[in-house]
Amino acid sequence: MSADSKQPQPPEDGAATTADSTSLLLSHARLTDGRTVDVRLVGGRIEAVGTAGSLTAVGARVDLAGYLLLPAAAEPHAHSDTALSADSPGPVSYAPEEVQRRATEAALLQLGHGATALRAHVRIGDVHGLGPLEAVLQARRSLRGLVDLTTVAVPRLLTGVAGADGLAMLRDAVKMGAGVVGGCPDVDPDPAGYVEAVLEVAAEHGVPVDLHTHGDDPARLARLAAMAGGLRPGVTVGPCAGLARLPRDIASRTADHLAAAGVTVVSLPQGAGGTEPRGAAPVRLLRAAGVRVAAGSGAMRDVANPVGRGDPLEAAYLLASLGGLPAEEAYAVVSAEARAVMGLPEVRVEAGFPADLLAVRGERLSGVLSLAYSRIVVHRGRVVARTSAVREYCDSAAALDLPRQARPERPERPPEPGSPPAGPVVRS
Repeated sequence: MSADSKQPQPPEDGAATTADSTSLLLSHARLTDGRTVDVRLVGGRIEAVGTAGSLTAVGARVDLAGYLLLPAAAEPHAHSDTALSADSPGPVSYAPEEVQRRATEAALLQLGHGATALRAHVRIGDVHGLGPLEAVLQARRSLRGLVDLTTVAVPRLLTGVAGADGLAMLRDAVKMGAGVVGGCPDVDPDPAGYVEAVLEVAAEHGVPVDLHTHGDDPARLARLAAMAGGLRPGVTVGPCAGLARLPRDIASRTADHLAAAGVTVVSLPQGAGGTEPRGAAPVRLLRAAGVRVAAGSGAMRDVANPVGRGDPLEAAYLLASLGGLPAEEAYAVVSAEARAVMGLPEVRVEAGFPADLLAVRGERLSGVLSLAYSRIVVHRGRVVARTSAVREYCDSAAALDLPRQARPERPERPPEPGSPPAGPVVRS
């Protein structure tokens, strides 16, 4: 199954030069089909995949024995400008340096969880103008080579006299570097007019659309689908949690409208937060209708969700445990489907595909979604994040024959006074 003859291609979107000059061998990695393989990465892509022990390391080597190797996850619905602000004393600061700091820290946290690409919804207008967007774009520049960050410009109002400034600012935001236009039509006095304005700007600049809507008005969603049909490069809506509370026949007809128009839905299984009721879009119903569905994390430790983790594996876990999706489908919703929604190239653990990968300690995907602690994240062919977790148990007659992993060799030291006796070590 080796593909050494495959010519590596340059990394996407101007990757850092370190990716071009780095060769990395991932050895003894387990795949979801049960095989154990070596994977060689060159120039930001997978150059070869072979049976364990069959490939030689040209450069660095990472032993992935005990790890499950997956395509990396992606985050299609982040809120980088407000992330990590829940514990701020007093009003949340929108000073550019504060927004940039929060956006950078949040992106690194999500990267550590396994998301190598993020789509950040950033509010523009009101008293802050384009300041938050410029700050997130600056964070994007500082993160180049670690994680890919795309911004969605989110104006408050776009119709009537009050919306004129918002519409002008939306156009300015695209010129500044916002890669997607969006917003919240539900809060505008004229939701249909709001959508029409966003679609017009998107058509002018050839950028995607990503709208935030609760989705509890089927007629409004049907109108949105009719307006969006055929727009390229595409229209995404979310979190659409309100769809789950509609009668099933009405929700099914609405899903049919979205599918016919090619509109994608991004669900937030952790809940959208804020003033909206907790809940998530009916993912199985939407997928049965032919709607492309991705899942994101949404708010990350801000006022809308003070305990949001920004972890795509948690979103997949919720889709499996509460939404009833098989583990493989649940993970695809936060990886392959999320990347497709964001216009990113497909990733497979096969020669020729981008080297954006996530290794999680575990043997099967169901176990990984249950206890995903230790993770190694590869972006554009190099390790960009590593998390290692070790759980220890004290010696006890009740201790079972647990899997153990010895500590690294080091000089013996007497135990601290009052410390528990050493016991089994389980690496998670």
